[in-house]
Amino acid sequence: MTKVPSCNYDTVVKALKRNGWVVVRQKGSHIRLQKHSGDEVLKLTIPAHKPIKRSTLSHILKYS
Repeated sequence: MTKVPSCNYDTVVKALKRNGWVVVRQKGSHIRLQKHSGDEVLKLTIPAHKPIKRSTLSHILKYS
């Protein structure tokens, strides 16, 4: 099992945008992204933290 690196939220959002995710809104310290996959809409919330906890980032990467 590979360790997940510690990254800032802006780096994570840029990487997700390259993968087809679109920023829908930001409320407080959370950024909401969406991606259309076939006939469903996937939704993802990223905390605007510097850095994002490794465990949180691991869950985000599993979902995306």
